[in-house]
Amino acid sequence: MSTGPSLRKVDAHSAIHEAALHEAKELRNLFRKCIEEGDKEKALQVAEIAIDHWESRTLKHADSEEEGLYKEMVEKNPKLEKIVNQLTRDHDLMRRIVGTMKKSLETEEADYRMIPLLDSLIIIDEIHNDDEMNKLLEVNEQ
Repeated sequence: MSTGPSLRKVDAHSAIHEAALHEAKELRNLFRKCIEEGDKEKALQVAEIAIDHWESRTLKHADSEEEGLYKEMVEKNPKLEKIVNQLTRDHDLMRRIVGTMKKSLETEEADYRMIPLLDSLIIIDEIHNDDEMNKLLEVNEQ
């Protein structure tokens, strides 16, 4: 599988990350507001949208990075294998947290316990994006 040009270019790739992260933060803030106001029905809807967002935007993007970009980068420069393994681990952590959120919605209502999970996803994604831009892609462009 060949990687599209937008994944290989630092600016374009960064824009993809920033847009998805901004949406994730907005959803987290909206979820928190629903919980604080006691609107459990809307909180459940926002939680479902947030899960869909993480699956369809960030984790789908992660899949394409793992299937194409990361393999290509390591083939070109085997020294990048360690950072690629770390970045893949970040994706795995995000997948596990999203899985935990989905499971909790099956058995319970959306409540305040989901806020730290949403915060964790955002924190991991911010660190991941920074590492990907500064340790993987910029190294490739030099």
